Amino acid sequence: MIPLWCTLALTSALALSFYDVAKKHAVQENSVMPVLFFSTLCGSVFYLLLTAVTGDLPAAFRLSGVHYGLVWMKSLLVSVSWTFVFYAMRELPLSIAAPIRASSPLWTFLGGLFLFHEVPTLLQALGMASIFTGYFIFSVAGRMEGIAFARSKGIYLIAIGTLLGAASALFDKYLLNTVGIPRGGLQLYFSLDLVVIFGLAWGIRTLFGQKHPFRWRWTIPATGILLIIADALYFHAVSEPGIKISILSLFRRTSCIVAFAFGIFYFRDANWKIKAGALVLILLGVFLCAR
Repeated sequence: MIPLWCTLALTSALALSFYDVAKKHAVQENSVMPVLFFSTLCGSVFYLLLTAVTGDLPAAFRLSGVHYGLVWMKSLLVSVSWTFVFYAMRELPLSIAAPIRASSPLWTFLGGLFLFHEVPTLLQALGMASIFTGYFIFSVAGRMEGIAFARSKGIYLIAIGTLLGAASALFDKYLLNTVGIPRGGLQLYFSLDLVVIFGLAWGIRTLFGQKHPFRWRWTIPATGILLIIADALYFHAVSEPGIKISILSLFRRTSCIVAFAFGIFYFRDANWKIKAGALVLILLGVFLCAR
């Protein structure tokens, strides 16, 4: 029988894959800060309406001052991570950016090993090795497309954003499993915090002028709503007793598979054969991690 956390993680990964595609479309040749603000605003409104309809809104608003302070710290961490990632997504092909983002489980695994003493089984370790080999092949494909990883601004941006995202995943386990913050309250205040942070950041950025004009696209609200769905499933999975955050992060990052397909067929990214080989290794790794 498939564990509940596994089903939740894979469903979250599916939603996250379409989120990556919508995000790429939203920021392509567009101003990043207003995209971040409006997407998080639409996502927050969607979550407020969803919790109101289900009757969970009053309970979600009940959060202690200490818990809210911790959620605010998570919001600051994620806002910086997203800022780096969104700027990188504007610069890089989706079939390169999405798999690099998927490398965050490596750092989450290392953090889980040292902070939560999560020791993988032999098969899980082989699965991780297979996944990381797939990520390396993606870097080779990037060099074939003229992307010098050591000198590319987009690569640096997405690498920093990925590291911060891994730190956020570890913090999620601490908040939900150790501190015991209700996942509904965490997601509600986290979403609202991001609207405030990105609104202020957009205002400050406007004072210095914007190189790219802002264009409204339907994928902007879609980005926010898809992330709310993906995060709701993810927070549920993280709150499951005994969950290993390193394995959960690996499952969630299989979202790069669908994003990869859109990068090839919709955005016309090149070198799809070598990238497809890397994806096979990633799928094999996920299968081994589930054993």
